[in-house]
Amino acid sequence: MAEVEQAPAFSELYSAYAAGCLDPSFALLVETQAALRNDISEAIAVGEAISGLFLEAEAPARMTDGALERAFAAIDAEAPVAARRHAAKAAGEALAEIIALPEPLREVALDAAGDSGWKMVAPGLKRLKLDTGGLAESELFRIGPGISVPRHTHEGNEYTLVVAGGFTDGSGSYGPGDLAVKSSVDTHQPVADEDGACIALAVRDGGLKFTGAMGLVQRLLGG
Repeated sequence: MAEVEQAPAFSELYSAYAAGCLDPSFALLVETQAALRNDISEAIAVGEAISGLFLEAEAPARMTDGALERAFAAIDAEAPVAARRHAAKAAGEALAEIIALPEPLREVALDAAGDSGWKMVAPGLKRLKLDTGGLAESELFRIGPGISVPRHTHEGNEYTLVVAGGFTDGSGSYGPGDLAVKSSVDTHQPVADEDGACIALAVRDGGLKFTGAMGLVQRLLGG
């Protein structure tokens, strides 16, 4: 397995994007943040002008054929009617949240929902593994209102972009368009705001290392 290139420092992220030398997962992060914040979009435009590069606008990624059908196929057709209705409602709400995401994140998330679907990490916490074609790991997290992410550190660098809602950890509070950057020396426990679910895009060049009970389970399972 190829080694993931070390994530750029925060101050280098946008210049690396403008120069066209950013891993696709980090490029997705920058493009999504630019869709949420005009100042980031303007900063990228300035960086591209300074670098003298005129990058062709990429065509929107085509959604995999049958992605939506595969997302709904996860509903068990043999379940009781009440259970099917509940599952259909939950699937519809999850799909609505994905459709509300800014481009280009929306298409990537729709494909992922159709291919692998959301995975439960803990009560109120789900993650969706994204496939950007890059080496860095990228995931979309849905943190329920007031839910805490298990306390953890990182094997490398992690960039977390709040797409909707917000969260607070020991270093501050983050809302839509804000980017939290953590390294292997940081340990934190994000807690979603009480007024709604937090949707966050996390991109990292190393895995998560849980502490406490979750860390014990992770070590027992060899993770």
